[in-house]
Amino acid sequence: MSSILQKTQRTFLPTDFIVTTWEHLEPYFKELQNRVLKSMEDLKTWLHHLSELESIISEDASWRQIKMTCDTTDTQLEEAFTYYCMEIEPRMKPYFFELNKKLLACPFVNQLPNDPYFPYLRSVKNSVELYREENVSIQADLSLLAQQYGAIAGKMSVEMEGKEYTLQQAARFLQNPHRAIREEAFRKIATRRLEDTEKLNELFDKLLSKRHQVALNAGFTNYRDYKFKELGRFDYTPEDCFQFHEAVKQHILPLQKELLLHRQKRLGLVNLRPWDTDAEPEGVQPLHPFETGAELSHKAIQTFNQLRPYFSDCLKTMVDMGRMDLESRIGKAPGGYNCPLAETGVPFIFMNAAGTVGDLITMVHEGGHAIHSFLSHSLDLNAFKEYPMEMAELASMSMELFSMEYWDVFFQNKQDLQRAQLDEMERVISVLPWIATIDKFQHWLYTHPGHSVKERELNWLNILNEFNTAVVDWTEFETYRINFWQKQLHLFEVPFYYIEYGIAQLGAIAMWRQYRTNREVALNNYMNALSLGYTKTLKELYATAGIQFDFSPEYVKELGEFMQSRLSEMGIVNT
Repeated sequence: MSSILQKTQRTFLPTDFIVTTWEHLEPYFKELQNRVLKSMEDLKTWLHHLSELESIISEDASWRQIKMTCDTTDTQLEEAFTYYCMEIEPRMKPYFFELNKKLLACPFVNQLPNDPYFPYLRSVKNSVELYREENVSIQADLSLLAQQYGAIAGKMSVEMEGKEYTLQQAARFLQNPHRAIREEAFRKIATRRLEDTEKLNELFDKLLSKRHQVALNAGFTNYRDYKFKELGRFDYTPEDCFQFHEAVKQHILPLQKELLLHRQKRLGLVNLRPWDTDAEPEGVQPLHPFETGAELSHKAIQTFNQLRPYFSDCLKTMVDMGRMDLESRIGKAPGGYNCPLAETGVPFIFMNAAGTVGDLITMVHEGGHAIHSFLSHSLDLNAFKEYPMEMAELASMSMELFSMEYWDVFFQNKQDLQRAQLDEMERVISVLPWIATIDKFQHWLYTHPGHSVKERELNWLNILNEFNTAVVDWTEFETYRINFWQKQLHLFEVPFYYIEYGIAQLGAIAMWRQYRTNREVALNNYMNALSLGYTKTLKELYATAGIQFDFSPEYVKELGEFMQSRLSEMGIVNT
């Protein structure tokens, strides 16, 4: 392992202990539960031992999920993950509940300093208030049901030019300069997705029903309010989310419309169709920044090195330890993620690269998450490293924008580099209305329990149209649009985890504005904030990063104007 990071040393469990069965694991929970805490020193030792146990279990569970998503066709890997979900996790939850109660009842707990313990103790209190024994088995069922989405989506493929492609791989054809090829790819992808519409609706109805029951069991009238508390959203409310939706509609949607009109003009089209939104004019080949996963990781290391050598050292360590699986293939789950590994500290990057600019962006995005994992690993307790998603995504999205000027590693000439940078800026802008769409849809879904599929379709379409620029012509694809939400895995696997991207995207724009003013100050603030893990509140973490935690219309307008000025510099829009 690289000298930049050391594996956490065990002082409680044997150094050769591995998670196998619940019977093998349970004695360590019992010891912590029964231990008498007679002093502050006893409490701190107990906290470190609890943290060690959490880290070991967390890393084991993460590996089970990583291996399963890398190969959804291997039944043994699926069985190993299922065993954890059904035989280990449900049996741990009552113990964690009792251990949390033990911590809060300890006479020395109030002597722990707010810095760094306040966010942790606040979260412990929150989890104790939410815990219901009857929810343990339901949540185990939910974990398994959510994984079915990846299994269904992982089997989706289409044939193009006589060869079978995953939908992620086939998306490359949407950048082809020949419009007929783009249209063929889009139609095949849309048709393939629609084949599983009923299956995905049935799965989603099961998820909705069980999630609503969890909320009722915990004393809530709907799952939205339950989930806000479970996610520890101490710094903002549903009303703040509604404010975000309106701010994006007012100040970001018009900018997205300008970008679409600019693309339509470049393409020389009277009518912009869904297969044109990623295209270049005929004669202009799609950007192809790399061929293989190895080339992608090598060039990402070079890019990160130009920002700070520490960043590239982190990626080198991951490559050396085999902590990346980057290329798309049949049987691999969709999507991309950086998975922290709590004990060893070196995370794992999973993605479905097919050689596109989007893959380059995903790589630097997940690389930002990885840097966060490295920087926070040395914190004393595992709980201190469980930073909120609004902060995790700030780390990744800021890295996208910081690294842009160094993407020349991937491109031979300045024109291609500028095209890639424009792709990134288009993505930053266009993702905000989509986030608002998905988030507003989730608020409707979970505050209207028992709704029918037809009601869901109608309300999805209304919300989708609310954030529609009306530039793209969707004629013939009305049914596909009605079911378009099914491509968003977060709705199935991690409910309500999506607004975090929007909050963090605004934060990343603010970080980039800071970076353009003073590069070294911005990078120092970035590293300082990430190093804090979750030892400060969310608003304090953003302040450490040198930016505001704010998504009011006034602030969003200010950030939108900054983005507009950057696009104006590139000759894309008028200020």
